[in-house]
Amino acid sequence: MNSGTPNAAPAPLLRILVLAAGHSRRLGRPKALARVRGATLLRRTVTLLAALAGNIAVPHRLPARAARVTRAARVTRAARAALFVVVPPRAVRYRAELRGLPAVLIANAERTTGLASSVRIGLRRARCSRAVLLLPVDLAGLQLRDVARLVRQWRSAPRRAAARNADGRPVTPLILPKGFFAAAAAVQGDTGLREFVARLPAGAVRLVAMPSATCDVDTPGDLARARAHRTSR
Repeated sequence: MNSGTPNAAPAPLLRILVLAAGHSRRLGRPKALARVRGATLLRRTVTLLAALAGNIAVPHRLPARAARVTRAARVTRAARAALFVVVPPRAVRYRAELRGLPAVLIANAERTTGLASSVRIGLRRARCSRAVLLLPVDLAGLQLRDVARLVRQWRSAPRRAAARNADGRPVTPLILPKGFFAAAAAVQGDTGLREFVARLPAGAVRLVAMPSATCDVDTPGDLARARAHRTSR
């Protein structure tokens, strides 16, 4: 899309940035490609979030909850989001996993410097938007209704950040308004984003309950528990 043409569409109000370029050293293999009930975490996450980009995509490789997905998507579609996924360089398997989904892949050649490099790349792509939704790829139980709740909270106060409430602390998933971009782009290493979010003043961030976002996959044990949990449902 050429933004210089008179008929060019305006920049989306909200960009979604999925962080999937990490080395996954604790897991021992790329967590984005780990499978939970037949779907990789990468495809599951992007399929779920595609609704926020105005594309109602009922997951065909996930347990069927089409009605609930569609209802939550209608609530959030007005945010007019665009979906980006930060991946490793030469990510052939990642591209294959996302075939047919409305996502733009961004290769991070600096991923050895830590998670912060993916944040910086994403924020550069989001510079014309009002806010960016940042989330890792490894939230195995994430449900659209919780993401919709986060988006609604941000839309009610668009100059404030909105973040998942973890015992009174803001953590990812996180929506950062444009006014926070410069400070967030200065984070470094693997823990920089976490530290940045933790330092946000209480009045600058709204906390949102997101119970489905509590299960992240960092270790083989985490992956086994995620698989067991979803199998038991």
